[in-house]
Amino acid sequence: MRQGAPVPEHEQRQISDEQFRDATLIWNYHQMGHAPRPCSVAIGLGSHDLGVATTAAELYHAGLFPVLVFSGANSPTTRARFPRGEAVHYREHALGLGVPDEAIMVETEAANTGQNIAFSRELLAEADIAVESLLLISKPYMERRSYATCRKLWPGVDVVCASEPLELEDYLKSIGDEKLVVDMLVGDLQRVIEYPKLGFAVEQDVPGDVHEAYERLLRAGFDSRLINT
Repeated sequence: MRQGAPVPEHEQRQISDEQFRDATLIWNYHQMGHAPRPCSVAIGLGSHDLGVATTAAELYHAGLFPVLVFSGANSPTTRARFPRGEAVHYREHALGLGVPDEAIMVETEAANTGQNIAFSRELLAEADIAVESLLLISKPYMERRSYATCRKLWPGVDVVCASEPLELEDYLKSIGDEKLVVDMLVGDLQRVIEYPKLGFAVEQDVPGDVHEAYERLLRAGFDSRLINT
């Protein structure tokens, strides 16, 4: 185990130290490392993670964009948590954090990342809002996939990625299910690898050590979030 005080039995991790190191490699790879900067608009990508809306509110108050689109319907993993839809709950959370209603647009039909971006783009065009640059706000481990998807579907826009600034250890604690989080990290990396072949995203270089970590975690059974290829 990593150095520190003994961990109570009921708090011992569900994953090994080696698996944690592999997951950390993938976690770091998923994050683009962009410095937040002013953009024409922001899009908050719907998911189970309310931290997307929290981060969007913080970046709005920092003056980084004048218009914020929350995009997302529901999925099997969010229906119970956000019964009125991901974007609707995100909006309510952002309003509670002081973002003015007139700064928020809501797109409630998107069922995947490609639709998040395509439908938000249509909504902005219908409102006659010019978009030269876009702050794309997502879960921490979804930055790279959302970036690759946006570059494919909206090639003319300058994309900056942002997410809640959490280390993997903190994110594991916030979710409370280490196996599930690692499954999601592995599943998103599979999509980064496979989606360009399907025309859904631009290709991203995957360093050798990240790919080796991915293969080890797959062999260890972290595969519940894989897509069929």
